[in-house]
Amino acid sequence: MIRTKKIIWLCSRFASCALTISTGHLATAGNNQDFPADPQTGKRSFFVTEISDPITVDGVLDEPIWSSAPNIGDLVQQQPHTGEPPSERTEVILLRDADYLYIGVRAYDSEPDKVIGTQMVRDGLISADDRIEILLDTFRDQRNAFYFATTPAGALVDGLAFGNQDLNTDWDAIWDLRTTRSDSGWVAELAIPFKSLNFPSGSEVWGFNFARNIFRKQEEDYWSGARLETDFLQISEAGEISNMTGLNQGIGLDVRPFLASTWLSRRGESDDIDLEPGLDIFYNITPSLNLTGTINTDFGETEVDERQINLTRFSLFFPEKRSFFLEDVGVFDFASTGPIPPGGIPRAGADVYPFFSRRIGLLDGREVPIDVGVKLTGKVNNTDIGFMGVRTGSTNFVEDKTFYVGRFKQDLFEQSYVGGIFTRGNPRTGRSGETYGADLSLATSQFLGGPRNFVFNAYGLKSENEGVSGDDMSYGVSARYPNDKWDGMLVYREIQKNFDPGIGFVQRNNVRMYRVAGSYNPRPKDFWNMQQMFHDIYYTHFERLDNGMTESSELYITPIDWHFRSGDSIHQLGDFIQGFERLFEPFEISPGVVLPAGEYHTTRHKVNVAFARKRPLSGSLSLGWGDFWSGSSEDVLARLTYKLPPWFTFTASANQTFANLPQGKFTARILTSTVNFSASPRLTFSNLVQYDNRSRNLGWQSRMRWTLKPGNDLFVSFNQGWISENTGSLRFLTGDTKLAAKFHYTLRY
Repeated sequence: MIRTKKIIWLCSRFASCALTISTGHLATAGNNQDFPADPQTGKRSFFVTEISDPITVDGVLDEPIWSSAPNIGDLVQQQPHTGEPPSERTEVILLRDADYLYIGVRAYDSEPDKVIGTQMVRDGLISADDRIEILLDTFRDQRNAFYFATTPAGALVDGLAFGNQDLNTDWDAIWDLRTTRSDSGWVAELAIPFKSLNFPSGSEVWGFNFARNIFRKQEEDYWSGARLETDFLQISEAGEISNMTGLNQGIGLDVRPFLASTWLSRRGESDDIDLEPGLDIFYNITPSLNLTGTINTDFGETEVDERQINLTRFSLFFPEKRSFFLEDVGVFDFASTGPIPPGGIPRAGADVYPFFSRRIGLLDGREVPIDVGVKLTGKVNNTDIGFMGVRTGSTNFVEDKTFYVGRFKQDLFEQSYVGGIFTRGNPRTGRSGETYGADLSLATSQFLGGPRNFVFNAYGLKSENEGVSGDDMSYGVSARYPNDKWDGMLVYREIQKNFDPGIGFVQRNNVRMYRVAGSYNPRPKDFWNMQQMFHDIYYTHFERLDNGMTESSELYITPIDWHFRSGDSIHQLGDFIQGFERLFEPFEISPGVVLPAGEYHTTRHKVNVAFARKRPLSGSLSLGWGDFWSGSSEDVLARLTYKLPPWFTFTASANQTFANLPQGKFTARILTSTVNFSASPRLTFSNLVQYDNRSRNLGWQSRMRWTLKPGNDLFVSFNQGWISENTGSLRFLTGDTKLAAKFHYTLRY
């Protein structure tokens, strides 16, 4: 379970200990200098050492400069003992020449055999590992940053942090990393080319922050901003590094040709074989403004969607996974979504996306070829800008289309902005339309003069579609007080019945939504080895705009959500959910099961326990029971994970709803299994097997990624489907078979 944007896993109480270093690569340490926080701003600063001798990235730190250069100073515990020195020592050295930023980390550990490093997958989920994380706010705008992270196993994780809490790890930079382990802990050595970053020319100071997580102790140590109210992704709390002038970006041009091949076999049809080249181009018009182009785009390396069964009358949301659309996604982010509640609390179901990239190149689950795409993103002075144009080809179910998106954000104060957006296009045959609007975000980490976070958002949007006039707007405001002990929100949103953003996404319309919530999250001392206790009350209300009647409402109360220092947790113990739904017309919830129009009052309860992921065998179990529409249902979600670090991970899960209604009985079932093997951080294999009894489809995807060297990758994916003859039958007929390969090579100038 994830609370807010921060992954909080709780641990056993630890005893502080003295650490004597005598053996292994960690024995040689840089000069230990302290760089205290500025008394005015509370932020730390560091002068990066410039070098001329070459550095070999091997995870050893044996060049003499690593011993003589100063380190950034001691880290500070963010949790569990806020403000105290870390339980283990960490030394971080920053070096640079004209081409690279080098980061050397000596992560000492008094119990090196207990260091947890299970993940080697590129951009894998590393929240259950020991790890180090780095933020580079190259524009020092306190809103956007480059993110880099790794584990003792050497996983390469990178992404774009934006919005002071959000992270997109689908952005891939060209960089190098090696890690080693010894009897003194572990070492990481990173080389980040300046050609992989955008930054303003002539600026000497960058924002910088560093964090280390010791997972078995549930300990997080920060360089800057080590307060419980501060998440590491809160870029405004980062410190500063200086001496960042005279950096080489070359001419700022990356040319990435690729060759993609696909073999597709459909039952009863002839095989289809396709071999096509393509090209991606990345050019820095200025050091802070990037132009991206793609020709004959291929997404053969993209993983398949996770299965969902819809038991509501509103659209399901599937996240974007294609790299072209995910890079620089932060600039297109709009203040009409969220605020996101803590883990376990359902979202309101009224998020408004004026631009949702899955509406381009996909239609009703079928791929539409993308012939050409261009994207301009970056910063001009204090303004973030984004422009995207995409041309899709014609198929036997849709004609060729052109789509446009324009976006800007003007910085206000330290963490706020005012912005605007414009979109044009509609993926449906014979349809077109435009959407435009404005948004405002006011954020501060010094609310009412103290170290408290507060965010206020407002937006307004209007869609224009042929043959439709009036009732075509959406607007709303929200306020969030996201702090450690107290958390609360107020949200108002209106979505009119004719509001239809052509390349956007809305889950429901013709509604007015209110949401009010509060959470009390104390950290009791010496109570059952407790790390933190969460108690939530959320109330959400929807009313129809056309008749003013209540459409739905929900009161959600979490009386017990306890996280222990062992890493185990009781996420839900008797959660109370009181709901109301009014159907204005009949609704088929499952094939052959039709609910009549009318009012439905329900009361449900939930229990959820999870076991610490630091162990080789871990899992979780969630049970729900009570009223369900006109009858009752029982929900079971079970997950089991086994790790053989750092090479092998196996996960199996079952998500089932057993419904008993007067109109009929049914079971909604999704079974999922993943088997991942990593030969090294640069050669990984992943397998995903899924089955749901609604579609009766059993699917298997196997993916390989081999990074020959940074920027040069080979992807191979195999997809096989089977269809069950009847619901519950174990006899399957072979469906589509697809084998795809893609190799791209980067030429950097």
